Amino acid sequence: MRHILPGVVCALLVGTAAAQDANVEQPISMDAESAEWDRKTSTQVYHGLRLTQGDIAVQADVGRGSDLDFDNSDWHLSGNVVIEARDGRVECDTADLQFRNKELQSARITGSPATFELRRPGSAAVTHAQAEKLLYDFTRRVVEFSGDAVITEGGNSISSDYLVYNIAEQRIKANTGGQGKVRVRYTPADAAEHPAEKPENAEPPPDQRRDGAEPAEPAPDRPRHDADGP
Repeated sequence: MRHILPGVVCALLVGTAAAQDANVEQPISMDAESAEWDRKTSTQVYHGLRLTQGDIAVQADVGRGSDLDFDNSDWHLSGNVVIEARDGRVECDTADLQFRNKELQSARITGSPATFELRRPGSAAVTHAQAEKLLYDFTRRVVEFSGDAVITEGGNSISSDYLVYNIAEQRIKANTGGQGKVRVRYTPADAAEHPAEKPENAEPPPDQRRDGAEPAEPAPDRPRHDADGP
């Protein structure tokens, strides 16, 4: 994490993921273990739901939807909810999905906590985030975290009651809302890569000797004889 300004904006070392525009006009596929249709409420209920569109995949124990053509529909998911997109992976308890013009535009997410994970292409680094609530805008590629929000990468982290993670711009904005503080933990790269090392031939102090032996007494001075003495 670099250039951290607590309470304002900080930049994370994250790679730029491909835009969600690739999902526009992609077909929506859905399968489930069982399904129900409630004509009175015009609600569909799916158990063991899995829904995909382009590089977005959603699964949940139960999914309730208002419109199967996804032109202008809202879906409520509950139980072991997982949302996977090219930008990251979310695991949560519940999620409310909003489809407009046959495209997944946003998800309101809750969990205890809900988690978000981002893996950068070509890098082993992983960005982890968690909060009680998330608002994931797939169109803008922005995730809002609220309620004990924490974002971590390697030994670096930022926490606050409210964090906004702009994936497209690789930036984070932190705001406490007048409660608590923004907390930042930064680990210098040199400290992480070059920890202090103990010299190979270092002599342990007397109180740490394993054999319990005391250090040898220095040899006494030999009597001095002058050159012209007896």
